[in-house]
Amino acid sequence: MCKVKLRNPTVLASGILGVTGSSLVNVARHGAGAVTTKSIGLNERAGHKNPILLAFDAGLINAVGLPCPGIEESLYELRYAVENSEAPVIASLFASTASEFGVVAERVSRAKPAMIEVNISCPNVASEFGRPFALEATSAARAVEAVQANTRLPIVAKLSPNANNICDIARAVEEAGADAVSAVNTLGPGMIIDIHSAKPILCNKTGGISGPALRPIALRCVYDIYKAVDLPIIGIGGIDSGEAAIAMIMAGARAVGIGSGIYYRGIDVFSSVCKEIQEFMDHGGYSRIDEMIGIAHEKEARNQK
Repeated sequence: MCKVKLRNPTVLASGILGVTGSSLVNVARHGAGAVTTKSIGLNERAGHKNPILLAFDAGLINAVGLPCPGIEESLYELRYAVENSEAPVIASLFASTASEFGVVAERVSRAKPAMIEVNISCPNVASEFGRPFALEATSAARAVEAVQANTRLPIVAKLSPNANNICDIARAVEEAGADAVSAVNTLGPGMIIDIHSAKPILCNKTGGISGPALRPIALRCVYDIYKAVDLPIIGIGGIDSGEAAIAMIMAGARAVGIGSGIYYRGIDVFSSVCKEIQEFMDHGGYSRIDEMIGIAHEKEARNQK
């Protein structure tokens, strides 16, 4: 993917077990094909106050709020991961302006991660950062252009399911120089209310929705993006089984990001999903993952003839 060889199609999604270098190394040891850091910003941020995460009957809702220890400590952890991880390390970035994305990209590139993910789609910090870049094509393109001007590493643009037309955003970041897209970030923001206190449970009141509730929407986004652009896709959203991963691959994803799946199945979810994919391939007569990528589009075309 982007000339970076992944051990398998599973990728640790940003935000889960990606704060320290040692945790990234541990995830790689447990079978992830690649690992993504928690999003790295220029300045120290505390993030939102607890409670920041809640499980509900259809998935998870979170308002972590992009906490960050600052660029220097983040780079220390990133370097440790790059030097010790058995799997490629993807560095995720966030910023409040396009030019700041460029500054962070230049600093992060010094640590030599395999790729850079441009997080332009967090739905939980609008009150501080304004409207997410990923909701408007021009803004998304400017962020990617700023990163491209400051790195030679492959660039992965992380898109939002909240965009009015995610294909327009995908085309914009492709034209701006993105080498791949990850789709999608969390949906929302949504809200959960405690009926006994009559108050929203999250301290931030609202949060992004992930897990099984996001999966059908993420699947549709990947399906549409695959038709719209000629970029490899990391499909993210409710991947907690081989079946969910295979569906995402058939929709057009070259790799699948796993985040909430760790909550449901533990850190061994990566090796479990790979085993389940392999079992499906053995029974279905597939010899390579590539044979399944985007196959749902071929089936649709045949049915329309």
